[in-house]
Amino acid sequence: MVKYKLVALLAAVATASSAAFVSSPTQPRVFALSSTRSSTSTTSTSRAKKSVRERTSEEAVSLIRDVVQAAFDAGPRAAPSRTLQAYIAISRTLQDFSPIQRPGRQAEEFSAPVALRKLFERLGATYIKLGQFVASSPSLFPKEYVLEFQKCLDSTEPLDWKIVKSIIEKETGPIKNNFAFIDETPLASASIAQVHAAKLKTGEEVVIKVQKPQIDNLLKADLNFIYIASRVLEFLQPDFERTSLSAVAGDVKSSMLEELDFEKEAENIEEFREFLRDQGLRDSVTAPRVYRDQTTKKVLTMERLRGVSMVDAESIRTITNDPESLIITALNTWTTSVMNMPWFHADVHSGNLLVLDDGRVGFIDFGMVGRVGEKTFNAVSELSTSMALGDYEGMAKALLNMGATDEDVDVQKFGRDIEQVMSDMAKVSPDTMSVGVSGDGTVQAAISFDENEVTDMLLKIVDVTEDNGLKLPREFGLLVKQSLYFDRYLKILAPDLNTSTDARMVALQAADSKVEVIV
Repeated sequence: MVKYKLVALLAAVATASSAAFVSSPTQPRVFALSSTRSSTSTTSTSRAKKSVRERTSEEAVSLIRDVVQAAFDAGPRAAPSRTLQAYIAISRTLQDFSPIQRPGRQAEEFSAPVALRKLFERLGATYIKLGQFVASSPSLFPKEYVLEFQKCLDSTEPLDWKIVKSIIEKETGPIKNNFAFIDETPLASASIAQVHAAKLKTGEEVVIKVQKPQIDNLLKADLNFIYIASRVLEFLQPDFERTSLSAVAGDVKSSMLEELDFEKEAENIEEFREFLRDQGLRDSVTAPRVYRDQTTKKVLTMERLRGVSMVDAESIRTITNDPESLIITALNTWTTSVMNMPWFHADVHSGNLLVLDDGRVGFIDFGMVGRVGEKTFNAVSELSTSMALGDYEGMAKALLNMGATDEDVDVQKFGRDIEQVMSDMAKVSPDTMSVGVSGDGTVQAAISFDENEVTDMLLKIVDVTEDNGLKLPREFGLLVKQSLYFDRYLKILAPDLNTSTDARMVALQAADSKVEVIV
């Protein structure tokens, strides 16, 4: 029920105009935003509130502060164009399911997940990113929405080169001073940015990620509207506080706005490269070098890596005669980063994990990272130890230590359910369908389980935990999903490898086993 309330909130705010709250507010003078995690959960009494009449004046003032601050943060610029775009998106989505169609067209059978996914794609950047958030959060949203939003397309018509050129020159100075060449045809164009191949005047081949104009104002307007909608809904219906709507909205807002700061992504890349150096891995693993002089909050210039996807076994065998060692290197690198870094790469799908022409493993796209709290970190350590021992009840207890529950859990039954899921995972076989490599080395791969089956297995894990009265944190879902990706790569490149006994696995070498990749 909680998951459907979250979907209902997203549907409601998607159909509303952001102009409702971006009407050029003045600067608030002494207002300070409370933490989004605590502003709606703290009450003046320990008794749960059931009616808005029980709200205190302090809670009302807190809500007003949040509304004013959000309105100020959003700014007035995005409202007019956003309202028109929302009208067009809603009209076209309704038309898809209308019984009245143009000659030659047939109305689609109505499906709420499909309708919402189409609406999000048409609403553009914010809601495409929000759809991707839904797809990566099976612990928060219903299964049918998670699966449908796997299809959420983040591909848009490219901007005219003149616009891109003006952004690059505004951010980094005249192109002729820094670049010998920039390909005017983009390698890719997504909702927030588009990417161009280029060469520096010093000769290095690079790619330039350019943020689209006014996208920051648009996202701030939309995300603040979503947050305020959740705060107002919780205020008017206190029972909704148990669903943590505003906490989820606050998390979405902070994570998505962080993706707008390309200097933050550059920092992530440089931290990962530093980690590789400290671990003595730079001869076997790399990430793109960032060119800081040509990088700002809205332009990211980085080394161009050329390679093939981790699922392209045929091409990999032309690069190395030992693909098994190569995937072990990739897996060990990611595992070690989870153990030793404050964050981990949270999007290691087949387009972001490459085998380079020189035989090294290449990690790219550090816009999405995960951070694991101490409670989750310790519980994952317990889970890993139990998994290595084949102790399914121990795994159940570890998950109990990680999640939240309001009821007694039958640990033995939970353990049996986990054993069944693990058995199902072992039966999945790879089925590579087709692979294509774009000019910048970015891989477009169609592999039957790369998204659909990975997501399905993750949903099975979530279902088992929820069926046993447990709710797991989102960061655990992110960790498990990356681990499932690696499980699939292992089945392609090292089908006979036993990860629980092979001495090359880094997790087995760690005596204290802080955390281990779940495969």
